[in-house]
Amino acid sequence: MGMDSLIGGTIWDEYSQKVTELMNNPQNMGEITEEQAEAMGAKLIVADFGAESCGDAVRLYWAVDPKSDIILESKFKSFGCGTAIASSDTMAELCKGKTVDEAVKITNIDVEKAMRDTPDVPAVPPQKMHCSVMAYDVIKKAAAQYKGVDVDSFEEEIIVCECARVSLSTLKEVIRINDLTTIEQIVDYTKAGAFCKSCIRPGGHEAKDIYLVDLLEEYEKEKMAKAADASLSGNIAFADMTIVQKIKAVDKVIDDNIRAMLIMDGGNIEILDIKENGGYIDIYIRYLGACSGCASSSTGTLFAIENILREKLDQNIRVLPI
Repeated sequence: MGMDSLIGGTIWDEYSQKVTELMNNPQNMGEITEEQAEAMGAKLIVADFGAESCGDAVRLYWAVDPKSDIILESKFKSFGCGTAIASSDTMAELCKGKTVDEAVKITNIDVEKAMRDTPDVPAVPPQKMHCSVMAYDVIKKAAAQYKGVDVDSFEEEIIVCECARVSLSTLKEVIRINDLTTIEQIVDYTKAGAFCKSCIRPGGHEAKDIYLVDLLEEYEKEKMAKAADASLSGNIAFADMTIVQKIKAVDKVIDDNIRAMLIMDGGNIEILDIKENGGYIDIYIRYLGACSGCASSSTGTLFAIENILREKLDQNIRVLPI
């Protein structure tokens, strides 16, 4: 089987007809000269952006009316793959007739959707989504140049997924509100991780400072901490706690009511295990120091420990020294 037939049967099927047409016949490729901009009474803006992940680059030309800030003409030159050409051409078209402030709001998702043949079918394969990100970034550079500001002034939030332009704050909020626990759920809710997948975990084609797996791990830790706090404040029944929560709750009661007295007498206590046994919750303890040889450790002291734990936590507690 030849390479052409292999490509024709697989890779090219993932590109929309619009993309393949623009690859070969872009409508806005070229440049705007100073003379052309002056003839329109416009200010010429030329901005460059290169993508380190793939080596592609794009140059964007704007002719902007300084009185209205409207982009009268928009053209590009692209140094890269066919997808970069199609994305850049679509980006240039979307800029026309918009003010600079409106153009900055054009996202890479807008570019990708404008290249679709049908609304629900992606225009390019996931690994090529970065090309539309490049188009988005060069718009910001052109706008920053026109306004005389730093390009970072247009980026108010940390972007975790460059392909879908999903911010850190959005991801944290969606994960928390919807109690998301898997990457698949994050993709469904936000589209983050749906394209090149570099933001999911380390090892993708582009290194990230923050990955989706990090956010899930962080959220799980937050839930565990909140659950522990809730258990200690009495919001969760002792019998319904996890083993870790039970041990923390028992330790807190002992710290608050018993341990200081034991230490004054040269002893201490540690929790070894907690098990459900029929209708009882058995707490296995070990006496330390002077308590280990004290006669009252199996009578009065044990009775006091068991009583306070029953009062504070659960009436079905039994304390068993080992």
